[in-house]
This record gives sequence, C-alpha cells and structure tokens, in this order.
Amino acid sequence: MFFRQIKRNAAKNRKNNGLFFGSLVIAVIAFYTLLSMDKQDVMRFLKTIESDAVTRLLQLIPVVYGVSLFFVFFLVYFSCHYQLNERKKELGLYLMLGMKKSRLFAMLMSETLLNSLISLVIGIPAALFLTEAISLITVRAAGLDIIGHEVTWSFPAVAETAAGFVIVQLIAMLLLSVRFACTEPAKLLNPDASETQGQALGKDGKGRDFFFASGCILFAAAYGMGVKMLGSFDLIIVLLVLVLGTAGTFLLYRGAGAVIGRHIRKKGAKESGLYTFTGRQIQENVLCQHKTLAVSSLLLLIALSCVSYGIGTVVSSQAATAKTADFSIQDNEEDGDGGKVLETLEGGECKKYISEYYPVYLGQADAETHKVSVDGLKKAAASLKGVKDKEMQDNVVEYMDDNEGYEYFIALSSYNHILEAAGKETLHFKDKEAAFYTSMKEYPDRLAIYRGALKNGAYIELDGERYQLSGEVYYDNVVADRQITLEKAFIVPDELYRKIVEDDRLFCYNAMLRPELTKKEGFMQSLEKASEIFRREGLDFESYLSGIGRRLFYTVAGSYITIYLGVLFMIIANTSIALKYLMQQQENRKRYRTLMMLGADVGEICRSSAKQIYLFSGMVLIVSSVSSAFAIWSMFNSLLRLPDGVSPGNVLILTGAAFAVFVATQMIYVMIIERAGRKDIYRLSVRQGGGD
Repeated sequence: MFFRQIKRNAAKNRKNNGLFFGSLVIAVIAFYTLLSMDKQDVMRFLKTIESDAVTRLLQLIPVVYGVSLFFVFFLVYFSCHYQLNERKKELGLYLMLGMKKSRLFAMLMSETLLNSLISLVIGIPAALFLTEAISLITVRAAGLDIIGHEVTWSFPAVAETAAGFVIVQLIAMLLLSVRFACTEPAKLLNPDASETQGQALGKDGKGRDFFFASGCILFAAAYGMGVKMLGSFDLIIVLLVLVLGTAGTFLLYRGAGAVIGRHIRKKGAKESGLYTFTGRQIQENVLCQHKTLAVSSLLLLIALSCVSYGIGTVVSSQAATAKTADFSIQDNEEDGDGGKVLETLEGGECKKYISEYYPVYLGQADAETHKVSVDGLKKAAASLKGVKDKEMQDNVVEYMDDNEGYEYFIALSSYNHILEAAGKETLHFKDKEAAFYTSMKEYPDRLAIYRGALKNGAYIELDGERYQLSGEVYYDNVVADRQITLEKAFIVPDELYRKIVEDDRLFCYNAMLRPELTKKEGFMQSLEKASEIFRREGLDFESYLSGIGRRLFYTVAGSYITIYLGVLFMIIANTSIALKYLMQQQENRKRYRTLMMLGADVGEICRSSAKQIYLFSGMVLIVSSVSSAFAIWSMFNSLLRLPDGVSPGNVLILTGAAFAVFVATQMIYVMIIERAGRKDIYRLSVRQGGGD
C-alpha cells in the first residue's frame, strides 16, 4: 500500500508540474551532452592533432559540470518548494491520521527518487540521440570524409549524469522534507498565507522612485562604458561594467513597483472591470519578487551573451581563408634549392596522389646590395585620421621600423597560383606597382589601419624607385597551414623579385591532392598516404589538416561550452520565473475566492491572471533583451573581434534567430504557467460553488 501511494503521488507530481519535470529532462540531456564530449567524433579527431589543447579543454568539463549542478540545485529547490506548498493540506492530513514523521519523510524522498529515475530514463536516450545529431552535423560541416562518424555512447558520462542529478535532487528534497515534516499539522492544513505580501505592501513607498531612477542611471553608465571603453579589455573596466550593470538591475526592479503604482492611480479610475485589481497584483508581485526578477533577468542576459558568443565563434572559424594548398613541402638539405622536392613530386608514386603543385617564391631582400624603404607606408599609416584605437595605430607604425631593409617579398606568379587555388581572380600590376600582404586576417583593427594607409597613398621604395601599393590588402595563405607568419610583406613582379631577393629564394612547393582520389578514398586517407611518401623521402612538410584541427578546436572550445551554458541558464531563468509566480498565486487564492463571492466572472478572473503572468515575464524579457543588445555589441568590440571577411550581418541574423528561439521558449513557459493558473482558478470556482 505504501509503495502504491508513492507511485501514485509521483505520477500526480509529474502531471501537475509538467513544467518542472520537462526542465529536469532537459537538464539531464544537457549534462550528458557536456560529459560525453570526449566521445564525440570531433573530439576524437582533435585528440590526434591538438592533443594538449584538447586535454586542457576536457579538464575544464568537471568544473563546468560542477557550476551547472550548483545552479540546478536552486532550480530543484524552488520547484520542490512549490510542489510541497501545493500539497500542504495533503501532508497535514497524513500527519493528522497518525503517519509518523519519519514515514512521511521516507515517502517524500522516495517520490523524488522515483521521478529522478524516470527523468533519467527519458533524458538519457534523448541525450544519446542529440549527441549523435550534433556529431553528424559537425562532421558534415567540417567534411565527413575528413573526420568520419562512429556511433558511440559513454557509460562514465551516464553514471556521472545520473549521480550528480540524483544527488542534487535528494539534497534539495532533504532540506525541504525535514522542514515540512517538522511543521505542525494545523499549520499545514491552513495553506493560505499573505504575510509576505502584506509586509511588502506595508512598507513605506518612499525611496522606491529613487531606486528606479538610480537603476536607470547605473544601466546607462554600464551601457556607455561597455560600448566605449571595453575595446582595450581592461580588467578594471570590465569589473566596473559588471558591478554597475548588476546593481542597476536590482535597483531598477526594486523601484519598479512605485512606477506601476503611479500608473494604476492615473488610469485606474477611468478603467472598468478588474483593471485595478490586475495592476495591483502585478505591483505586489514585483514588490515581493523583485530579487527573483533581477536574478532571472541577469541569467537571461548571461544566456543570450553565451549563445551569441558561441555563434560568433562558429561563424569566425568557418570564415577561415580559402584552402590554397593541401601540402607545403620544403627541402631540408643545406642548399634548399627544392630539387629533391621536385624530384619527389614528379615521381610515379607521388603522381598518384598529387594533381598539381607550384613553387612559392618568398624571401627577404638582400639589404647589403639593395636599399628597401617602407617610409611611404609608415607615413601613410601614421597620418590616418579618426582611428578609434590610437594605441593599435602606434603599434603598427612602430612595427614598420622592425626589420627595416630586410622586408619579405612574394613573387607575383607564386601569389597568382595561390589565388587560382583559392578560386579567386589573379593579380595584374601596372608599371611601378606592388601589393601589400599580411597573414594577420584575424585582427580586423590592424587590417583597417593597413587599408587606410593604402588608401592614403602608401608606397615603398626599392633602390630609389617608388612603387605604389595597390588599394587592397591581400591575406590568402601562402602555405598549407602556419609554416610562416607574416605581419607584412610585398607582392612584386617576378623580374623585380629576382632582382632584390638573394638567390631567387624558393620557400617551398605547394601541392594539391587529386579531387577524384579524395572522393574515392576519403580526404584523410589520401592525405595520410601522401604524407607517408614525404616522410620516407625525409622532406619537411605541413598539411592542411593541422589548420582544420586548430579551427575545429577553437570552434568546439568557444561554442560548445558557451552554448551549453546559455541553454542551461535560459532553462533556470524561465523555470524560476514560472515557479515564483505560481507560488505567489498560491498565496493569493483567498483573493480570487473573494472576487467570486462578489460576483466576478471566472473568465474575467482568468484573463486577469493571464495578463499578470505575461506582464510579469515581459518585465524580465524586456530588461534582459536591452541589456543583451548592449552586452553583445560590447562583446564583439572587445572579447570577440570578427575577423576580416566575416559578415556582421550574418552574425546578427544568427543572433536574432537565437533571440527568437529564446522568446519562443519563454512564451512556451508563459503559456504553461497561464494554463496552470487558469486550471487553479477553475478548481477554486468549483469548490466555491460546492460551498468550500
């Protein structure tokens, strides 16, 4: 009988509080997705390329998991508190009928354990499906033939998810069960209490206008500092912005009750029906729950910022320079003339894998016999007006003095091969013309200064002759990955290159795999077989694979965890708002009964309740949305600078889509709360009709 009662009560809890149960299932899915990251296709692939970086990333997972459990604990605690408040009469009746407090405690803990197990039974299979979908989407985006897909599941992740999830639920229920089991039955049988509301409304309203005004001022200060001063990412400025924004949020909500009250006094006399009652209810909810509103708003702000950062990271990593070579191969012999490389590439075995190759002529000028001056470029950069980051401009100009006379040059024919490999138009110079090159594409501020200098008439001088630099900055990779990094170099005609660079320096050969072979055997397999030939011949080389691994690592590290945290914070924020409102409505049941006794229509009362929850949630969404807009703006100006070639419009569209999902999710929560409130009011009307 006792176990049947536990089973029946657990089922009733799931039915009456589906919002909380659904949030728990989502939490299980999120936990497993995080903890099983090391088993996903992308991470297995990255371990073979960026093993040290992946190891450090995976060491952070337990910390993130611990932080997640900490926040979920409060979600569970408030949810269980709401459930037990709903069951006060039931629990009091058990005690009145002679149930021992220890038995009541055991019943409540058993119900919690049963619902936890059911959440895990539903959540774990859903999590397995989701992680497989994530893996497939990621490998499709990066190239299925590069990474490959393998169906896996992680038993340690299942065990850790179950252990952490159940422990958090049991601890929260333990604290609440002890509290309710020790309460006198008579107090449990009288569930309506309005002490909290009375205390809140009984306080003197003086000063609330000051709180509201102070909150607005602090918000404006935080927004302004974030947009204007976070560019340098000074730690003191960051902390100041966080403190001002957080304090402004709490003060704004603390003073919002006075603004609502003033609005009701102005319009209440002109409106009919339950307008004044609805307004006063909202005012009371804000006064009683201003801390919950502030915390939920901050959690939604963090959630939107995390997801936006993750989106920016993904878009930035996908905007990498187009592939110009699968291999960059150097001759490690002393003469370094590339003869051995050429011999290998033209060999019969290598031709099976390599479709084409071209020499990359890149070298420093012979400063002893040729005079090279970049004063024309330096002056053009130094004289730029309206540069936002003056420190960056000074750094660029100062760097011009480094290696003066020993500048790097790239032969035009080699760079045209690079452009052709990337599917771009080739370069054609006019007389006495050259082009500027940098591999610093990921630093848009530096690129902006170089572009400004080129438009400002920048030039270089070679042996006293002036060569005008074209108005475009070029940054396509000259090698397969990172064999050389160039802050600045100059693309010049071949005859000029041979004249000023000692021994017509050949830097390397770039080679491309046969497309038909990669389609047949797979990119990874073809690349590895070709790599084995180069190793056997004793050649130094790098492959495009290293760049893929590095970009994928940045994508995973910067997006997986931040998007995971964003989703988790969103769930916690919305569930907290929902539970706090429902708890508040519980305490207002006597008022709804009084309205019914006075002849108020049940439908009109339900509409009043719906307005209350929509406005209560809307206050959180509006403030968090405005704060998020400024936070994202500041973030993309400081913490995450979009590299050149990344369209801010695309990032904005994706961020807007994420925001739309957030709004849709909150609307789902609101509709669930509104439905629960409506059902509660109809139950009250039935009891009222029955003479309760």
